[in-house]
Amino acid sequence: MDGAALDGKTLLVIGSANADLVVGVGRHPAPGETVLGLRDLAVHPGGKGANQAVAAGRLGARVAFCGRVGRDTYGDMLAAVLREAGVGTAALRGTRDAPTGVALITVAESGENTVVVAPGANATLTAEEAEAAITPDVRVVSAQCEVPAAVIRAAARRAPRLVLNPSPPEALVGVPYAAEILSHADPLVVNEHELRVLLSAPPAGRDRPDPRPEIPRPEDFRPEDLLLLGVRSAVVTLGAAGAVVVERAGAAGPGPRTTRVPAPAVVAVDTTGAGDAFTGALAWRLAEGDGLVAAAGWAVRVGAAAVQEHGAQLSSTACGKLPELPDGL
Repeated sequence: MDGAALDGKTLLVIGSANADLVVGVGRHPAPGETVLGLRDLAVHPGGKGANQAVAAGRLGARVAFCGRVGRDTYGDMLAAVLREAGVGTAALRGTRDAPTGVALITVAESGENTVVVAPGANATLTAEEAEAAITPDVRVVSAQCEVPAAVIRAAARRAPRLVLNPSPPEALVGVPYAAEILSHADPLVVNEHELRVLLSAPPAGRDRPDPRPEIPRPEDFRPEDLLLLGVRSAVVTLGAAGAVVVERAGAAGPGPRTTRVPAPAVVAVDTTGAGDAFTGALAWRLAEGDGLVAAAGWAVRVGAAAVQEHGAQLSSTACGKLPELPDGL
């Protein structure tokens, strides 16, 4: 793909780019049942990697994106959206061997959705492409798990600092080198579901957070338990409740330090992509030299702005009206 050169980019996002095909339904169909959509099919730019890169770009980050799309209409759309957001696309490759990734999404009137992702070109991204995209100017690499695990491992080994959003978390379960990937995460960014998955079935070589024979209840897991996975730091997103930052040591002593970052009170319209906006903002501020708690403060503001609009990608309008934190962080 044509695009701006990678020189001068301090943040690199390595991940997926998908076309989101969305249809509203009165209710989700039962197995074997057909239901009519309430409106015509809508096509939106998506993919966790592209969402994070667009969020960072619209916030003003010097950001580039490394990924793959098909040489098709959806691929052209995604490349155009990334460039419009100010994202460098020199490391975005087009392939004729696979179509652009697609997410099939149904949204019920209740707000509940179902999502099925066909990875397409995302699955063809290579470790060599990821390594080549990490130029000397890059300070932070942000990655997710919608591309091959070998790509994430290569990025983790080369990245000056890795922001890892293990989504979907099942992609790390059973991977022989998952523990190596996790050891580079600074921070690991997870929601409550992802926290429970990773702690319930930790990668090989990592113990459960509770050494007793019985398996602890998932509701008993604590954010600081994530450090037992070998990560350098962690951030747990809590939706309307904000986030919790976990660091290995604080000024008061050698033990873990947890800091709760409250979220602004807003009326949520659509939570799709809010986690991606959060992670993109977090990675942006870390690339600009902020500390982890300060970066999380920015990120919860951006996440709160994102849920006030429809769509998976943070809009320029949302960037212009970030709500203030209740405690002034």
